[in-house]
Amino acid sequence: MLPISTRNATLASLMIALGLTMSACSKHESAESKPTEEIAAEQGEIARANHPMPVASQPASFVPPTAASAAATTTTATATPVSADAGEKLFGSVCATCHTAGLMGAPKLGDKADWAPRIAQGKDTLYKHAIVGYQGKSGVMPARGGSQASDEEVKAAVDYMVSKAS
Repeated sequence: MLPISTRNATLASLMIALGLTMSACSKHESAESKPTEEIAAEQGEIARANHPMPVASQPASFVPPTAASAAATTTTATATPVSADAGEKLFGSVCATCHTAGLMGAPKLGDKADWAPRIAQGKDTLYKHAIVGYQGKSGVMPARGGSQASDEEVKAAVDYMVSKAS
């Protein structure tokens, strides 16, 4: 049997260890994770900082579209051509933030298993989700990755990522 002073010291050490353990567990259990929307907003801010919107040399004037002109624009609009490496550039400056590490459920660049179910939905669906945004079971895709990129630049980035998963 241990002397009383040794037993008291051992008991005190155990009590301290138990108290620290309980404290750590309660902090862990009460910690709240960030909502997906908050993470998406933070990632959007990072993407916008990395891919700022170009500044026009003259101020734009706004003319509200009529219903007829809006319909004509959506059916007859021609795509603005982008450079051959536009997709890779946008990926490097915006998309890589999530698609390299798989943040917010993003399929990782080059991971065929991650991309296969998405590719199976067709490019039109991929383009739509990348341009207007999407929230699915496995994660969030902010509209344009949080950037100010054009539709054609976003499509080029999608094409770039799909090419790496094929």
